[in-house]
Amino acid sequence: MNRIAPRRTALTAGLVVTSVALAAGCSGATQNAAGTAGNAAALTLTPTTPAAKGELAHANWLLEDEPDSLDLDTQGSSAGRVVLTNICERLYQLQPDMSTKPFLAEKAETPDDTTLVLTLRSGVTFHDGTPMTADDVLWSLKRHADPDMEQGDEFGNVAAMKKTGDRQITITFKAPDAMFSKALAGDAGIVWNKEQVEKAGKDFGTPGQPDACTGPYTLGAWKSGDSITLRRHEGYWGTKPLTKQVTFRWAGDSALVNALMTGAADGAYAESPNTASALNGKKGIEQHYGPSTASLVLIPTERGGLKDPKIRRALSLALDRKGIAASGYGSMVQPWSTPVGSGAWGYEKNVFAAAQKDIAHAPASPTADDIAAAKKLVKEAGTAPTEAIVIGTDASQGRSVVANAVRAALQRIGLQGRIKTVPTSQFEQYYSDPDVRGEIDVLVADWYISKADPMGFYDNALSGSSNNWVGFKDPAYDAKVEQALGTLDDAKRAKLAVDVQKTFTDAAVWISVAQVPSVLVLNEKLTGPPASMAYLYYPWAALLGAKKG
Repeated sequence: MNRIAPRRTALTAGLVVTSVALAAGCSGATQNAAGTAGNAAALTLTPTTPAAKGELAHANWLLEDEPDSLDLDTQGSSAGRVVLTNICERLYQLQPDMSTKPFLAEKAETPDDTTLVLTLRSGVTFHDGTPMTADDVLWSLKRHADPDMEQGDEFGNVAAMKKTGDRQITITFKAPDAMFSKALAGDAGIVWNKEQVEKAGKDFGTPGQPDACTGPYTLGAWKSGDSITLRRHEGYWGTKPLTKQVTFRWAGDSALVNALMTGAADGAYAESPNTASALNGKKGIEQHYGPSTASLVLIPTERGGLKDPKIRRALSLALDRKGIAASGYGSMVQPWSTPVGSGAWGYEKNVFAAAQKDIAHAPASPTADDIAAAKKLVKEAGTAPTEAIVIGTDASQGRSVVANAVRAALQRIGLQGRIKTVPTSQFEQYYSDPDVRGEIDVLVADWYISKADPMGFYDNALSGSSNNWVGFKDPAYDAKVEQALGTLDDAKRAKLAVDVQKTFTDAAVWISVAQVPSVLVLNEKLTGPPASMAYLYYPWAALLGAKKG
């Protein structure tokens, strides 16, 4: 299964989103320097920044949290990924443009629809100097596949994994699986040094322990509560990074903003649109934007106030997405009509961009005709609500604005809304506890998927999905989702995905609000890292350097 997760209250680090106008061939990310104004709805966004030309002795980088662990099998946090993706490498690699290609596996073959044969790259060494072997790869895959590990659900369709040659691993599946190669570009594809991990035991991934990887940087020092330092691995098997050392520290929103403004920090992947807004136009700082899968959504619940799809469509028609973007997020999010950001378009981008434009019931700003159509849907509904529809949120600025916009939209179409605000510390319970969700009819939510494929999302509306809170049921939808997930040909899968997407959005199973621009913030003298969500899985620090040689 795809790794799907609600985002944390301050939207998850750097999940950057592109506009529909994203051009696949663009080479440089749209940037805002001092004195310019950022408006996500007006920007054409690209996944990369200009290539660096000069070496850098040391870079100071900010996270919003200290990682819980650098063992992503046991603690899969975004902060951990931002660090570890520069230390460890994967069998496949997510590229800055959100496409996927074999990496530590230099070749991947599918002799039939249920067999994947990986030929491993030769000459790859771990940081202790030992060569990467097929035994290390097989052991790593089996560790990831353990049901108690973070990536265990990615292996549910795997029938067997075997070493079939000195540099060959063969994986067989119970049924065709189009998502598995995407998983191997994520945490399920990390290759560990078996000997190092077993030697560290339960302490692996904690301060004081060495890494067990093959990437361009080694773990230098982790001072718990203070900093993590990475050092360029001079014996790296691939291209040598331009930056010799990277030190990570962590800070909340206001401290992060201050550190970047004063030059105490050289860069960060901004975790919140509000942080990005506070930094916009500041002297000496540039902001770069790129594609992500993240979105703001409204999720109807089991309580039933939005059980009728006509009521859900009416609400979507009446919702002022442009107003939400401006008032709640400083125009740093973009009105959007599908439940995943365009970073999910890791293939067949033109097909998905065209389909996005055809989505009904999701105007950026509702017109008089939209409101009239919404009122008509309410009259046609067989079970129009007689009580106030309860909107669940916390007190954060963005969500509060969305909740009030939902209430206003309901009022426009003759319905009542009531906002239930809970402390931020309790908000996550809505995602996990049906009893808590029983107090609301719709949740103001944020969401992302870890794979650059829309089909990594749409299993949320399968009849038996734990994320199908509203109880949507459509056997034809279920069948087409399963067909798409088993279709290995990209063009054919894209066509199926568009059909699935239309059914989902027509039924307004979830109501899309916006895709979320996240920002790569850099000192104006630096460049190189990707601006896209790929930075969670791609060695971004290896590209960081000075603009001038």
